[in-house]
Amino acid sequence: MSEPNQVVALTEGITAGAFHEILDLAIEGRGKLPGAKQSAKQLLLAKNDAEDAIARMVASHVAMASGQGFATNWGGFLVSIVTIPANVTAAAFIQARLVAGIAHLRGYELSDPRVRTAILMVMLGPSGNANLVANGVLPSSPLVVATAPVFDARLDRQVAKALLDRSMNQLTGKRFGVWLGKRIPMVGGGVGAVVDGWSTASIAKHAQAEFPSRRPKLTGTVVQAG
Repeated sequence: MSEPNQVVALTEGITAGAFHEILDLAIEGRGKLPGAKQSAKQLLLAKNDAEDAIARMVASHVAMASGQGFATNWGGFLVSIVTIPANVTAAAFIQARLVAGIAHLRGYELSDPRVRTAILMVMLGPSGNANLVANGVLPSSPLVVATAPVFDARLDRQVAKALLDRSMNQLTGKRFGVWLGKRIPMVGGGVGAVVDGWSTASIAKHAQAEFPSRRPKLTGTVVQAG
């Protein structure tokens, strides 16, 4: 089967709704796979500072996205749940877990459907969001959606569809790198890892910008810096 046909075969049957399932699994976890809430809580207890916990969470998730260990250990488990190719599922899960963890540590309620829509928006990346807002597909930034008066189910479906399109484009690009690597030694082997690591770091930075802290600041006689 040719490379383009392989990509088409891998993407058949995938729906935008699968990303809601990935997000739910990323937040809640399952079995021995801890979710964002549990991991964020453990980091906060260890670091005793939300921003330090976020920095540690970002570093660990970028490392997971860049390496092969997570996909090897959990890719099959995830794909069996959401019926998405393992290399797409693992990357989406890592990014969803990271963004949800950042939001939780910044004081956002992960059970709120508005926050969940905003998490999916952040997973599109800063340029993805900017383009969709400029084209009128999305109304505003993830922060505005997370704090909107009401949940918009139609918007939520649009975001999931845009995320599906983004993920399929990334899959095509990574598989092209593998195809290229078969013809040019030393090129294709690390393409997927580089793409996933870079995109995860970019999304982490976007999440920190879009989810400013809602945790109450200490008050009293101590003057706050800044």
